Amino acid sequence: MTIISQPTIFLLILLGIALVAKNSSLIIAVVVLLLIKAVGLGDKVFPIFQSKGISWGVTIITIAVLVPIASGEIGFKQLGEAVKSSYAWIAMGAGVFVAIIASKGILLLQNDPHITTALVFGTILAVAIFQGIAVGPLIGAGIAYMAMKIVELFN
Repeated sequence: MTIISQPTIFLLILLGIALVAKNSSLIIAVVVLLLIKAVGLGDKVFPIFQSKGISWGVTIITIAVLVPIASGEIGFKQLGEAVKSSYAWIAMGAGVFVAIIASKGILLLQNDPHITTALVFGTILAVAIFQGIAVGPLIGAGIAYMAMKIVELFN
């Protein structure tokens, strides 16, 4: 008799939450991980996903963001028009701020791995319950890093 492992039970619970929340990204992610476990490739594939996955994800998101430039939908004319808008400057500033926060988040995740558990759980909750997008660990780690630095200033 095979006993289902704790990680599999955890993934199945997440799958149930994802199905109830109708979150296709989480459903796909959990199913892919369960399939990798089922065919016995977890020991080989999971470390690669864990070490390279965020980088791959950021690359895919960057490609998606750059498609309008590559397709000609956005060009120098649109850039010139955008910088005339106060909202464009706000968006640009937000982009810079978020990129800096994410870079600090990577540092925190590398230097303080136990924080990863809380960040991943928070991201799962946000994705499953609030229809969030799973870029949360980097941004969350960056925000946590900044908040920790602020707390350090007062201690």
